[in-house]
Amino acid sequence: MKYDFLIVGSGLFGSVFAHEEALKGKKCLVIEKRPHIGGNIYTEKMEGINVHKYGAHIFHTSDKKIWDYINQFAEFNRYTNSPVARYKNEVYNLPFNMNTFNKLWGVFTPDEAKTKIAEELADVKILEPKNLEEQAIKLVGKTIYEKLVKGYTEKQWGMKATELPPFIIKRLPVRFTYDNNYFNDLYQGIPIGGYTQIVEKMLANPNIEVCLNCDFFNNRSELENIAKKIIFTGPVDKFYNYRFGQLEYRSVRFETEILDTDNFQGNAVVNYTEYEVPYTRIIEHKHFEFGTQSKTVISREYSDKWTAEKEPYYPINNEANNILYKKYAELAASEPDVIFGGRLGQYKYYDMHVVISEALKLCEKVSDSGI
Repeated sequence: MKYDFLIVGSGLFGSVFAHEEALKGKKCLVIEKRPHIGGNIYTEKMEGINVHKYGAHIFHTSDKKIWDYINQFAEFNRYTNSPVARYKNEVYNLPFNMNTFNKLWGVFTPDEAKTKIAEELADVKILEPKNLEEQAIKLVGKTIYEKLVKGYTEKQWGMKATELPPFIIKRLPVRFTYDNNYFNDLYQGIPIGGYTQIVEKMLANPNIEVCLNCDFFNNRSELENIAKKIIFTGPVDKFYNYRFGQLEYRSVRFETEILDTDNFQGNAVVNYTEYEVPYTRIIEHKHFEFGTQSKTVISREYSDKWTAEKEPYYPINNEANNILYKKYAELAASEPDVIFGGRLGQYKYYDMHVVISEALKLCEKVSDSGI
């Protein structure tokens, strides 16, 4: 066999794994069905602006080991994720905090905000929430739910809030401080110059070959016999030809536009919480890197029903899909020469720092097993 590892997918998981194994002298072939490396963290320069082609990616972690690891490949700026929500002609800070409560109710202190929420919950007789709507109202009351949760959530999932399970929103962030930082992690930022450079550096090793526009499933008979082990980061159900049925996802559609203005919305991320507005949010990419270009680039994001022809983004980890995935996971565990990893291979939504951690753990496991 020509290679030690065939790595299907050049996203963060596959690239970290290839980088680490190549440093040990292992021969790796990384194949990618798209015409570029980087998976969903790929950034493309437009009008001098690094555009997040597959949605906003903000790196954050409290794990210094992971922070130091990613900083090998790029210098990060001090960007802090502070999205805002627009409801009709009103703008609110996210996550829900004292700035939000002041705008909603004119309150100034945490006690006043808690009293206001308690008043809204006084008439709510929900002991065990049966759906997302009941869970959200129990957590934050009707005003916040109706303005900032209901429409956005129903667009995001393509279902009524009364049809969604309550667990989706159990961790709805509510903070009684004037802090607009969405994340509580110790480390946060955006790589200066975009994310693509990170993957380029990870794969810049003579022990790594990269093949773009190469679909594993179109070349399966040849590729399955080219390496000792396969690291598969694609959909696990597709690998097994949907033997037990298809796992479900939500997809995302992007409309990207160059505008002849230096500042369109004043913030990198603006969520649109009205159901009547068809997109979930608008990303203005230059603000991730404090850009001063004369033009700007925006992307409208539309949550989309997933089909096999579309890119799967968010696993729908409800009970039915989790049961189905368990069948595939058991099948995958019995596969001696294939290791499944990443968001699609493990049917789980991962933040970037977790993807890196999981890839590094796999490298350790591979070393310990003597592969």
